[in-house]
Amino acid sequence: MKIARLLLATLISILAVGFYSDASYAADRVKVKIGVTGEIYNDLWGPAIKELAGEGIDVELISFSDYTLPNAALDAGEIDLNTFQHHNYLNNEVKTKGYKITAVADTFLSALCVYSKNIKDLKELKRGDKIAIPGDAVNTGRALTVLQGAGLIKIDSSKGTLPEVTDVTENKLELEFVQVDAAQIPSLLPDVAAGVINGGYAVDFGLNPAKDSIFFDDVSFYKDNGYINIVAARTADKDNEIYKRVIKALQSEGVEQVFKEKFAGFFIPAWNR
Repeated sequence: MKIARLLLATLISILAVGFYSDASYAADRVKVKIGVTGEIYNDLWGPAIKELAGEGIDVELISFSDYTLPNAALDAGEIDLNTFQHHNYLNNEVKTKGYKITAVADTFLSALCVYSKNIKDLKELKRGDKIAIPGDAVNTGRALTVLQGAGLIKIDSSKGTLPEVTDVTENKLELEFVQVDAAQIPSLLPDVAAGVINGGYAVDFGLNPAKDSIFFDDVSFYKDNGYINIVAARTADKDNEIYKRVIKALQSEGVEQVFKEKFAGFFIPAWNR
Protein backbone atom coordinates (compact mmCIF):
# COMPACT_ATOMS: atom_id res chain seq x y z
CA MET A 1 0.00 0.00 0.00
CA LYS A 2 2.81 2.36 0.90
CA ILE A 3 4.48 1.72 -2.46
CA ALA A 4 1.18 2.28 -4.29
CA ARG A 5 0.61 5.56 -2.46
CA LEU A 6 4.16 6.66 -3.22
CA LEU A 7 3.72 5.88 -6.92
CA LEU A 8 0.39 7.72 -6.99
CA ALA A 9 1.91 10.77 -5.31
CA THR A 10 4.81 10.74 -7.75
CA LEU A 11 2.44 10.53 -10.73
CA ILE A 12 0.34 13.42 -9.43
CA SER A 13 3.49 15.44 -8.90
CA ILE A 14 4.68 14.79 -12.46
CA LEU A 15 1.29 15.70 -13.92
CA ALA A 16 1.17 18.88 -11.86
CA VAL A 17 4.62 19.95 -12.98
CA GLY A 18 3.65 19.26 -16.58
CA PHE A 19 0.42 21.24 -16.22
CA TYR A 20 2.09 24.27 -14.69
CA SER A 21 4.90 24.07 -17.21
CA ASP A 22 2.41 24.13 -20.09
CA ALA A 23 0.46 26.95 -18.46
CA SER A 24 3.64 28.95 -17.98
CA TYR A 25 4.60 28.32 -21.62
CA ALA A 26 1.20 29.56 -22.79
CA ALA A 27 1.38 32.60 -20.53
CA ASP A 28 4.79 33.56 -21.92
CA ARG A 29 3.56 33.59 -25.53
CA VAL A 30 2.32 36.78 -27.15
CA LYS A 31 -0.30 37.08 -29.88
CA VAL A 32 -0.12 39.91 -32.40
CA LYS A 33 -3.14 40.48 -34.63
CA ILE A 34 -2.32 42.08 -37.98
CA GLY A 35 -4.96 43.41 -40.36
CA VAL A 36 -4.52 42.73 -44.09
CA THR A 37 -6.62 42.80 -47.27
CA GLY A 38 -6.44 39.74 -49.47
CA GLU A 39 -5.10 36.20 -49.13
CA ILE A 40 -1.81 37.23 -50.72
CA TYR A 41 -0.46 38.27 -47.31
CA ASN A 42 -0.46 34.67 -46.11
CA ASP A 43 2.40 34.05 -48.53
CA LEU A 44 4.14 37.37 -47.93
CA TRP A 45 4.18 36.90 -44.16
CA GLY A 46 4.92 33.17 -44.20
CA PRO A 47 8.65 33.25 -43.30
CA ALA A 48 8.17 35.95 -40.67
CA ILE A 49 5.29 34.11 -38.97
CA LYS A 50 7.35 30.92 -38.76
CA GLU A 51 10.38 32.74 -37.35
CA LEU A 52 8.36 34.66 -34.77
CA ALA A 53 6.50 31.54 -33.61
CA GLY A 54 9.85 30.09 -32.57
CA GLU A 55 10.37 33.12 -30.35
CA GLY A 56 6.98 32.92 -28.62
CA ILE A 57 5.23 35.51 -30.80
CA ASP A 58 2.13 34.17 -32.53
CA VAL A 59 1.08 36.31 -35.49
CA GLU A 60 -2.56 36.09 -36.59
CA LEU A 61 -3.47 37.68 -39.92
CA ILE A 62 -6.97 39.18 -39.88
CA SER A 63 -8.25 39.55 -43.45
CA PHE A 64 -10.65 42.40 -44.25
CA SER A 65 -12.86 42.57 -47.32
CA ASP A 66 -11.97 46.11 -48.37
CA TYR A 67 -9.63 49.02 -47.66
CA THR A 68 -12.04 50.98 -45.47
CA LEU A 69 -11.93 48.52 -42.56
CA PRO A 70 -8.35 47.80 -41.30
CA ASN A 71 -7.59 51.34 -40.08
CA ALA A 72 -10.91 51.58 -38.24
CA ALA A 73 -10.18 48.23 -36.57
CA LEU A 74 -6.66 49.31 -35.63
CA ASP A 75 -7.81 52.64 -34.21
CA ALA A 76 -10.49 50.83 -32.18
CA GLY A 77 -7.96 48.38 -30.72
CA GLU A 78 -9.47 45.32 -32.43
CA ILE A 79 -6.09 44.51 -34.04
CA ASP A 80 -2.51 45.42 -33.11
CA LEU A 81 -1.00 46.36 -36.48
CA ASN A 82 -2.07 46.51 -40.08
CA THR A 83 -0.20 46.23 -43.37
CA PHE A 84 -2.26 46.86 -46.49
CA GLN A 85 -1.75 50.52 -47.39
CA HIS A 86 0.86 53.02 -48.49
CA HIS A 87 1.90 56.31 -46.87
CA ASN A 88 -0.50 58.44 -48.93
CA TYR A 89 -3.51 56.31 -48.06
CA LEU A 90 -2.72 56.38 -44.34
CA ASN A 91 -2.08 60.13 -44.36
CA ASN A 92 -5.44 60.72 -46.01
CA GLU A 93 -7.23 58.44 -43.54
CA VAL A 94 -5.66 60.22 -40.56
CA LYS A 95 -6.57 63.60 -42.03
CA THR A 96 -10.17 62.79 -42.90
CA LYS A 97 -11.11 60.40 -40.09
CA GLY A 98 -8.91 61.50 -37.22
CA TYR A 99 -7.33 58.11 -36.59
CA LYS A 100 -4.43 58.09 -34.14
CA ILE A 101 -2.36 55.76 -36.32
CA THR A 102 1.30 56.01 -37.36
CA ALA A 103 3.46 54.34 -40.00
CA VAL A 104 6.16 52.38 -38.15
CA ALA A 105 7.92 50.62 -41.05
CA ASP A 106 8.18 50.50 -44.83
CA THR A 107 7.50 47.20 -46.56
CA PHE A 108 7.32 47.21 -50.36
CA LEU A 109 6.06 48.94 -53.48
CA SER A 110 3.10 47.06 -54.92
CA ALA A 111 2.76 47.68 -58.63
CA LEU A 112 -0.61 49.06 -59.77
CA CYS A 113 -1.06 47.72 -63.29
CA VAL A 114 -3.52 48.01 -66.15
CA TYR A 115 -5.44 44.88 -67.18
CA SER A 116 -8.00 44.11 -69.85
CA LYS A 117 -10.19 41.30 -71.17
CA ASN A 118 -10.98 43.20 -74.36
CA ILE A 119 -7.69 44.56 -75.68
CA LYS A 120 -4.10 43.36 -75.66
CA ASP A 121 -2.39 46.75 -75.91
CA LEU A 122 -3.24 50.29 -74.82
CA LYS A 123 -2.79 51.34 -78.44
CA GLU A 124 -6.08 49.56 -79.16
CA LEU A 125 -8.07 51.98 -76.98
CA LYS A 126 -10.76 53.89 -78.88
CA ARG A 127 -12.22 57.32 -78.29
CA GLY A 128 -14.64 57.33 -75.38
CA ASP A 129 -13.58 53.95 -74.00
CA LYS A 130 -14.22 53.28 -70.33
CA ILE A 131 -11.39 52.59 -67.88
CA ALA A 132 -12.22 51.38 -64.36
CA ILE A 133 -10.14 52.92 -61.57
CA PRO A 134 -10.32 52.68 -57.75
CA GLY A 135 -12.87 55.06 -56.29
CA ASP A 136 -11.08 55.99 -53.05
CA ALA A 137 -9.25 59.31 -53.13
CA VAL A 138 -5.72 58.02 -52.79
CA ASN A 139 -5.87 55.14 -55.25
CA THR A 140 -7.75 57.29 -57.74
CA GLY A 141 -4.73 59.57 -57.74
CA ARG A 142 -2.33 56.71 -58.14
CA ALA A 143 -4.31 55.13 -60.98
CA LEU A 144 -4.34 58.44 -62.83
CA THR A 145 -0.57 58.70 -62.28
CA VAL A 146 -0.12 55.26 -63.87
CA LEU A 147 -2.28 56.25 -66.83
CA GLN A 148 -0.22 59.40 -67.21
CA GLY A 149 2.90 57.22 -67.18
CA ALA A 150 1.32 55.22 -69.98
CA GLY A 151 0.97 58.39 -72.04
CA LEU A 152 -2.84 58.33 -72.09
CA ILE A 153 -3.47 61.52 -70.10
CA LYS A 154 -1.74 64.49 -68.51
CA ILE A 155 -2.40 65.70 -64.96
CA ASP A 156 -2.08 69.19 -63.50
CA SER A 157 1.40 69.00 -61.92
CA SER A 158 0.42 71.42 -59.16
CA LYS A 159 -1.98 68.86 -57.65
CA GLY A 160 0.78 66.85 -55.96
CA THR A 161 0.48 63.12 -55.32
CA LEU A 162 -3.32 62.97 -54.95
CA PRO A 163 -4.81 64.19 -58.23
CA GLU A 164 -8.49 63.74 -58.99
CA VAL A 165 -10.25 63.07 -62.27
CA THR A 166 -11.03 66.79 -62.52
CA ASP A 167 -7.26 67.47 -62.48
CA VAL A 168 -6.75 65.73 -65.83
CA THR A 169 -5.65 68.49 -68.22
CA GLU A 170 -5.24 66.38 -71.37
CA ASN A 171 -7.29 63.36 -72.42
CA LYS A 172 -6.99 63.06 -76.20
CA LEU A 173 -9.09 59.90 -76.42
CA GLU A 174 -11.76 61.38 -74.15
CA LEU A 175 -11.53 58.27 -72.00
CA GLU A 176 -14.24 57.82 -69.40
CA PHE A 177 -12.97 56.95 -65.91
CA VAL A 178 -15.34 54.66 -64.02
CA GLN A 179 -14.63 55.01 -60.29
CA VAL A 180 -15.63 51.95 -58.28
CA ASP A 181 -14.50 50.05 -55.19
CA ALA A 182 -11.00 48.72 -55.84
CA ALA A 183 -12.01 45.14 -55.04
CA GLN A 184 -14.71 45.16 -57.75
CA ILE A 185 -12.49 46.11 -60.69
CA PRO A 186 -11.27 42.59 -61.60
CA SER A 187 -14.86 41.37 -62.02
CA LEU A 188 -15.70 44.44 -64.14
CA LEU A 189 -13.01 43.80 -66.75
CA PRO A 190 -15.40 42.23 -69.30
CA ASP A 191 -17.52 45.41 -69.21
CA VAL A 192 -14.81 48.05 -69.66
CA ALA A 193 -11.94 48.58 -72.08
CA ALA A 194 -9.42 48.26 -69.22
CA GLY A 195 -9.05 48.50 -65.47
CA VAL A 196 -6.32 49.70 -63.13
CA ILE A 197 -6.10 47.09 -60.37
CA ASN A 198 -4.32 47.02 -57.02
CA GLY A 199 -1.77 44.21 -56.71
CA GLY A 200 -3.42 42.16 -53.98
CA TYR A 201 -6.83 42.17 -55.65
CA ALA A 202 -5.28 41.25 -59.01
CA VAL A 203 -3.49 38.21 -57.58
CA ASP A 204 -6.51 37.12 -55.52
CA PHE A 205 -8.56 37.20 -58.73
CA GLY A 206 -6.08 34.89 -60.43
CA LEU A 207 -4.30 37.52 -62.50
CA ASN A 208 -0.54 37.30 -62.93
CA PRO A 209 0.79 40.89 -62.98
CA ALA A 210 3.87 39.99 -65.00
CA LYS A 211 1.95 38.02 -67.63
CA ASP A 212 -1.60 39.36 -67.66
CA SER A 213 -1.19 43.14 -67.36
CA ILE A 214 -1.14 45.21 -70.53
CA PHE A 215 0.78 48.03 -68.85
CA PHE A 216 3.11 47.67 -65.88
CA ASP A 217 3.62 50.21 -63.11
CA ASP A 218 7.03 51.80 -62.49
CA VAL A 219 8.54 53.65 -59.52
CA SER A 220 9.70 56.41 -61.89
CA PHE A 221 6.09 57.58 -62.21
CA TYR A 222 6.04 58.88 -58.62
CA LYS A 223 7.59 61.96 -57.08
CA ASP A 224 8.10 60.66 -53.53
CA ASN A 225 7.67 57.58 -51.30
CA GLY A 226 3.95 58.16 -50.86
CA TYR A 227 3.06 54.87 -52.53
CA ILE A 228 5.49 52.73 -50.53
CA ASN A 229 3.48 50.25 -48.45
CA ILE A 230 3.84 50.30 -44.70
CA VAL A 231 3.16 48.65 -41.37
CA ALA A 232 0.96 50.87 -39.20
CA ALA A 233 0.36 50.90 -35.44
CA ARG A 234 -1.62 53.01 -33.04
CA THR A 235 0.47 56.09 -32.35
CA ALA A 236 0.57 55.23 -28.64
CA ASP A 237 2.18 51.87 -29.51
CA LYS A 238 4.70 53.04 -32.10
CA ASP A 239 7.66 52.14 -29.86
CA ASN A 240 6.32 48.76 -28.71
CA GLU A 241 9.30 46.37 -28.56
CA ILE A 242 7.26 43.32 -29.59
CA TYR A 243 6.04 45.15 -32.70
CA LYS A 244 9.61 46.16 -33.52
CA ARG A 245 10.58 42.50 -33.44
CA VAL A 246 7.66 41.64 -35.73
CA ILE A 247 8.81 44.30 -38.20
CA LYS A 248 12.38 43.03 -38.13
CA ALA A 249 11.14 39.53 -39.01
CA LEU A 250 9.16 40.95 -41.91
CA GLN A 251 12.07 42.97 -43.24
CA SER A 252 14.16 39.87 -43.83
CA GLU A 253 15.90 37.95 -46.60
CA GLY A 254 13.33 35.15 -46.27
CA VAL A 255 10.46 37.50 -47.08
CA GLU A 256 12.45 39.11 -49.87
CA GLN A 257 12.96 35.66 -51.34
CA VAL A 258 9.19 35.15 -51.39
CA PHE A 259 8.86 38.40 -53.35
CA LYS A 260 11.29 37.10 -55.96
CA GLU A 261 10.24 33.47 -56.23
CA LYS A 262 6.46 33.56 -55.82
CA PHE A 263 5.62 36.98 -57.19
CA ALA A 264 8.31 37.41 -59.86
CA GLY A 265 9.54 40.72 -58.48
CA PHE A 266 6.06 42.26 -58.48
CA PHE A 267 6.62 43.32 -54.89
CA ILE A 268 9.77 45.43 -54.54
CA PRO A 269 11.32 45.51 -51.02
CA ALA A 270 11.37 49.09 -49.76
CA TRP A 271 13.14 48.79 -46.42
CA ASN A 272 16.65 49.02 -47.90
CA ARG A 273 16.07 51.85 -50.33
